[in-house]
Amino acid sequence: MAGSETPLMKQYNQIKAKYPDALLLFRVGDFYETFGEDAVKASKVLGITLTKRNNGAANATELAGFPHHSIENYLPKLVRAGFRVAVCDQLEDPKMTKTIVKRGVTEIVTPGVAYNDQVLQSKSNNFLASIYFGKTNFGISFLDVSTGEFLLAEGNQEYIEKLLQSFRPSEVLYPKQKTTDFKEVFGTNWHAFKLEDWVYSEDFAQELLNRHFSTASLKGFGVEHMTDGILAAGAVLHYLSETQNERTGHVNRIQRIESGNHVWLDRFSIRNLELVHTPHDNGVTLVDIIDQTQTPMGGRLLKRWTLLPLIDKKQIDRRLDIVSAFSESETELEKLRFHLSQLCDLERVIAKVAVARANPKELITLKNTLFQSLEIHKLLISSGHEQLQNLSKQLQPMDHTIALLSKQLLNDPAMSVAKGPVMADGIHTELDELRSLSLSGKNFLEALEKREAERTGISSLKVAFNNVFGYYIEVRNTHKDKVPEDWIRKQTLVSAERYITEELKHYETKILNAESRIAELENELFNALILELQKDIIPIQKNAASLAAIDCLAGFAHLALTNKYKRPHIFEDKRLTIVAGRHPVIEKQLAVDEPFVPNDVELDPENQQIIMITGPNMSGKSALLRQTALIVILAQMGSFVPAEAAHVGIVDKIFTRVGASDNLSAGESTFMVEMNETSSILNNVTERSLVILDEIGRGTSTYDGISIAWAIAEYLHQHPKARCKTLFATHYHELNEMTNQFPRIKNYSIAVKEIGKKIIFLRKLIPGGSEHSFGIHVAKMAGMPKEVIQRAEMMLQELEKSHKPTQHQKVKQLAENPGMQLSIFQLDDPTLQQIKDELIALDINSLTPVEALMKLNEIKRLVGG
Repeated sequence: MAGSETPLMKQYNQIKAKYPDALLLFRVGDFYETFGEDAVKASKVLGITLTKRNNGAANATELAGFPHHSIENYLPKLVRAGFRVAVCDQLEDPKMTKTIVKRGVTEIVTPGVAYNDQVLQSKSNNFLASIYFGKTNFGISFLDVSTGEFLLAEGNQEYIEKLLQSFRPSEVLYPKQKTTDFKEVFGTNWHAFKLEDWVYSEDFAQELLNRHFSTASLKGFGVEHMTDGILAAGAVLHYLSETQNERTGHVNRIQRIESGNHVWLDRFSIRNLELVHTPHDNGVTLVDIIDQTQTPMGGRLLKRWTLLPLIDKKQIDRRLDIVSAFSESETELEKLRFHLSQLCDLERVIAKVAVARANPKELITLKNTLFQSLEIHKLLISSGHEQLQNLSKQLQPMDHTIALLSKQLLNDPAMSVAKGPVMADGIHTELDELRSLSLSGKNFLEALEKREAERTGISSLKVAFNNVFGYYIEVRNTHKDKVPEDWIRKQTLVSAERYITEELKHYETKILNAESRIAELENELFNALILELQKDIIPIQKNAASLAAIDCLAGFAHLALTNKYKRPHIFEDKRLTIVAGRHPVIEKQLAVDEPFVPNDVELDPENQQIIMITGPNMSGKSALLRQTALIVILAQMGSFVPAEAAHVGIVDKIFTRVGASDNLSAGESTFMVEMNETSSILNNVTERSLVILDEIGRGTSTYDGISIAWAIAEYLHQHPKARCKTLFATHYHELNEMTNQFPRIKNYSIAVKEIGKKIIFLRKLIPGGSEHSFGIHVAKMAGMPKEVIQRAEMMLQELEKSHKPTQHQKVKQLAENPGMQLSIFQLDDPTLQQIKDELIALDINSLTPVEALMKLNEIKRLVGG
């Protein structure tokens, strides 16, 4: 009953009502408490005890809590579990009030809005995303409050899905009325939060963004025409204010994501190529191998570059030129990488300065980082390379900021103003005097202790301090008869007495006042320093972005030198030639004594547009397909590549259809998923695209599969808007017939060596198709029982003897006569052959209805019905 609530629970319920969607941490004394359903959730996630207490209501309330000083450990766990957490603190000293302590929410932390280092991953962005459902397209925006990066884009459903897959936001906002649409279109795997529909209104978004950036319009950012994107971006800023995050001085610009500036990698390709994420336990991604960055901001930028490779030749060549320059002197490169390794996470530290969350030790790391960036600046200038000297111009020396921090802060300050000295000596006269008084106190106490011991003859007395009783003189009971009359007894212990004197009391007042004033002054001075540093946010952010790029490019140089990568040559044509290419991930996973077998690939839309690759499972077909795509991605990122040489005609889109990726939870079969993905490829491909197809048509019957695979290859060859570079791996040897009809389709296979019944995979791509699949051999390698292998070999021999004409001959007939249809009785099945023979032998005209039904029942039994 509401009327019987305790004052505490009444206050709790009033605050909780304002934040119904958040888990409320309610400060009570030295603990943060959770109640009711929040307590049940918190106890499960945090592994803390769930109890019950009677709060004056008719029924008991669940309760779970933890000590307030443990919040840095527990809060990140709740946020990582997907909860929005409202932190409710005591807003006044309990000693200063006779009524219930005033409380209020001081911070709301959500998966997408966090500054806590325990919540954030150093080499990954923590994006908050917002989606607006427009009339024909979608708008989307991404904001990482921990770095200040603010991006927006517009596009169709497929493009938005691709961006979600690329940026992988920790939290996604959307309009409340679109709840059903959001789940249907984007699924339920996101930490999603719905906002009131009015938040996504054009006037509100425009006004909010212009007010935030202090602009009259958004023209200066080049986004003024992107209405859907602006609506999404406005909702993000609104959400920040709703979560008590009004200080956003570091979010000082908004950038558009230009789809036309980068290689199109659809969400299937991002997943299939395992660029930055892998679905496999202990799987290794491309980024895991190529990330040689020394800084967190470099690591985050590298992921962005991996997902958004360039298509502008000048930009790609500029990056490659810098990597070449770095590679020329390994000694200088290692010096640079050492200086980079000394940098803090500049983007996130300056973001904390902007929101006044930086602690003194973080400001010291900021000072050291700015100093190291000066060293990097000098190193680039002295390199003698024009490209590196140009790079140095992007780094703005921050001498005045370094001088300010050096002057104002102690070299080794406390973690916070409350925990000890922070500000340097000599910057404030009163602070220096008070510190001198505080330091001289030790001498005073020692002198007092010595003087009173001599006066009383109590050699064992000691002067001490505790938080409850302040300063006191302690005397053991054996000497209490020697205590002078002017001492005042303060506390009795089992074996001693504690006393105070007027002199000590006067000193205590003086010292405690001094310490209180010291803390007050240090707090004022530290806050003033933060305000001064906030003037440097933009130049420091620019330095951070430049250092991140330098780190990535230096990492590419180190990668190339360590792994013998070579510079690719970038052209505007449509040819792709890779000499002795290697798979960057697989080659690093091999045993030391097992060399990677390199392969050449030549794709030319004029002569060899489609390579049809046959060969057994486990022979290396899929690795070859993936490595070709990865080499192109690396080249267009501006990295050297794992090959002896590479001619890369700029690719605009990369599509992959690799392996099974069932979406059975959504009711889609392997084959349906395969066809959806392939359909997306055929509808979006251009002459500049690279298409990787692996085992198309496996999810259906053999002839269906062959027919679909044939039709897809034919479309890519014949359609005037397609004609893209294609690698097509298949088990269907029948597709080798295509080269006879289509001049730009060439057959290749993965070489194998047969020694008796033993097969050795040579993993080498050679001209010409393969006639065998070696499936039984692969089954043997997988450890299939011997009797199963023997039976399979017998069945194979029988089928090969008894079924003529061959599938090859049938497909050849079909290819030569496009109007011809395959009969169901051409399938290689003895039962169907028997049914066919019986049907041909039937005299239908002489059959009675009963005999016809009996014959039909007999056929039904034959097929297992």
